[in-house]
Order: sequence, then structure tokens, then C-alpha cells
Amino acid sequence: MTNPASTALSLDQQLCYAIYSAGMAIQRAYKPLLDELGITYPQYLVLSVLWRDDALTVGVIAEKLALESSTLTPLLKRLESAELVQRTRNPENERQVVVSLTPKGQAMQTRVGCLGETLLATAGMSPAELGALNSDVKRLRDSIYTAIGGWSVSAV
Repeated sequence: MTNPASTALSLDQQLCYAIYSAGMAIQRAYKPLLDELGITYPQYLVLSVLWRDDALTVGVIAEKLALESSTLTPLLKRLESAELVQRTRNPENERQVVVSLTPKGQAMQTRVGCLGETLLATAGMSPAELGALNSDVKRLRDSIYTAIGGWSVSAV
């Protein structure tokens, strides 16, 4: 009988761990810049969604980030306390909360351009290589979500 432990891949041989740890490395590279801006990486992701399409419901933001609304709410409260977003009830549907950028939140967009430069500088890869890697990882993500159901690939 084969020992299951002897056939198991080491952590470093697992694609899931490589993607997870690469994501952590990127977040660590971004952290000093995000600290300077006074936001966390998850808050940066929320702001990025709103910089592209402002005035979205909590549900739409959650869908775009593949998060539960209940996970997103504390993040939004902190962004609102920092005066980067405002939350208002949708007058057409009182159950929905619409999140909009404040002028301060809009102005922050010009200050985050350095994040992409940081990734280029620290990754040691060309923009074309990073672009190809991004496409490959998105294709993997989309294939997995298509197979397991759940998050809508068209959300992003």
C-alpha cells in the first residue's frame, strides 16, 4: 500500500500556494505605499472598483471583489470614517446601500499610480511578462469559477 504522505506534493510544488504567496508578496510590496495613503490593501481594492465605476451598491462591489456583503460592510465603514466614501440608501430600493466616492476618495486615485510602478520595480519582470502572467492567472481563475459555479466572471 502506498503511503499518501509520500505522494503528496510539498507546499512549494502546489500552484495554489505559489499564487497565494505571490499575492502576499505583492501586498507586502504595496504596504509602505498604502500605509502612506492610510488605507489597507482590501480598502485599495474597494476604491479601485469605485474609481472605475462610482456609485455602486454594496452588493455589486461585493460581487466584483468575490466577497460577501457582510465582509465588505466593515471595510466600507472604515473608508467612510476616513471620508473616502459615503454610503446612502438607494431611494428606489431602501434595502440597497449605494457607495460613492467623496472628493477626497476621488483625489486619492492620482496618488496610487505608484503601486504599478512598485510591482514593476520589485518583480524583475517586463510589463509584457507581467501582462501575460496576469492573463494566465485570470484565465485560471475564470476556468475554476466556471467549473465550480459561484462568483460571476463577468463581474470584473
